Amino acid sequence: MTFSLDFLSLPLLAFSLLVFASLVVGAITAKAGLPLLLIFMAFGMLAGEDGPGGIRFNDFVASFWVGNIALAVILLDGGLRTNVATFRTGLKPASLLATLGVALSCGLTALAAHFLLNLSWPFALLIGAIVASTDAAAVFSLLQNLGIKLNERVEATLEIESGLNDPMAIFLTLIMIGIILQPGSLQDSWHVILLNLLQQAGVGLMVALVCGMALCELLKRLPSGGLRNGGINALLLISSGLTVFALSTYWGGSGFLTIYVFGVLVGNRAKTFVKTSIGAMNGLAWLFQAAMFLLLGLLATPREVLDLALPALGLSLFLMLVSRPISVWVCLWPYRFNNKEIAFISWVGLRGAVPIVLAIFPIMAGIEESRTLLNVAFMVVVTSLLFQGSSLATVAKKMGMALPDLTRLDARHAGFGDFVINADAKLSDLTGFYGLALAGDPQQSLDSWIHAELKHPPIVGDTIQTESCALTILSMRDDEILKVGLTLGSKKTS
Repeated sequence: MTFSLDFLSLPLLAFSLLVFASLVVGAITAKAGLPLLLIFMAFGMLAGEDGPGGIRFNDFVASFWVGNIALAVILLDGGLRTNVATFRTGLKPASLLATLGVALSCGLTALAAHFLLNLSWPFALLIGAIVASTDAAAVFSLLQNLGIKLNERVEATLEIESGLNDPMAIFLTLIMIGIILQPGSLQDSWHVILLNLLQQAGVGLMVALVCGMALCELLKRLPSGGLRNGGINALLLISSGLTVFALSTYWGGSGFLTIYVFGVLVGNRAKTFVKTSIGAMNGLAWLFQAAMFLLLGLLATPREVLDLALPALGLSLFLMLVSRPISVWVCLWPYRFNNKEIAFISWVGLRGAVPIVLAIFPIMAGIEESRTLLNVAFMVVVTSLLFQGSSLATVAKKMGMALPDLTRLDARHAGFGDFVINADAKLSDLTGFYGLALAGDPQQSLDSWIHAELKHPPIVGDTIQTESCALTILSMRDDEILKVGLTLGSKKTS
């Protein structure tokens, strides 16, 4: 009698072939703009029980484990890449989107779910909470592979929002599960729920800050030779990140908030160490994403999803075209985002793995009809990646969110104007040499004048249109404007 290794070789063969095939198809279809995450999910569905692969997979506990670990690693990777300088322009609006925006999106989507899917209000609010947040996995990966540079205000807002809004969605999902299991629990213990929210945020931030500072101090004391192996450094970052994720969760904090803030702190205070590992981190993050989306595709039962196709599609379109735009407009209007920026941020409200992972919560809680919620979440994710993800680059260019390529003279002229001016120049110099009409103190510098006119933190690409010219910020150092592009006459602005 021989000992068989089929239990190892067959699953490994299936996983490696699925990843390989997904990557090959992704490379072939790259010009079509199909998100690679969608292709991973599609191959998972093809390998599932309704596809040619015929694999029956219903292990929700394993899926929950893999999903949470993968999301944690992806958030860590995103945090390590986030420059804290972008918080100057993105933190306040992103924080509002990640809290009030998620709650508004949940409520508006629940309204549509109640009528389209004929769900009771508790279940409608539950599906609203499940699909309310944008997905860091989808947003980070698409922004990294877009190939174009978004303006700082939009990019920072999207990245920070996608890193911060998962805790709110998880919190709302758990509240609704509790209400469904114990009707009336909200009105009896709303103060306990509020304290729980504050505890998750407080503990999460405390663990992130303390552990982040401790790791940075440890990295300073490592022998210099330890900085040379990017793969080992990446493993050190991932293991420390998962440690703080687990600690925060165990102590009642938000693990997702913790690991993102931890990543931001370490990425900005230990730049040399992180720089050596960023390539390996990117590869590991993609491996986790591939495993997660293949596994989530295996969970899907297309036959059941198709039974809900029309109402679920209607809910997804309502989320994309109504819920998300309204919540974004309410949150960003006070921060003087222009209409095109608000519209673009609304359209990039991508849904990825998070809704599917959250849809597993009610299944594990033993709530009846939970498969319906899971199938609706699948439809929302697929349509979001298909419609929003595949059009991201085109919409960015059409709406002027992509900054021109400064290495191309024609692109620079089209985006920033025909003349380049030092921002420390005085208004009197500009009005005298170019014959411009700029209202202000003649001795005031162009830098301070632009700051006063914009009434919000300036970014590269911001344009001020006057009667005689258009002035566009060309380069900055921290909060200081260095160069400004000048277009004589009018220039189309949003």
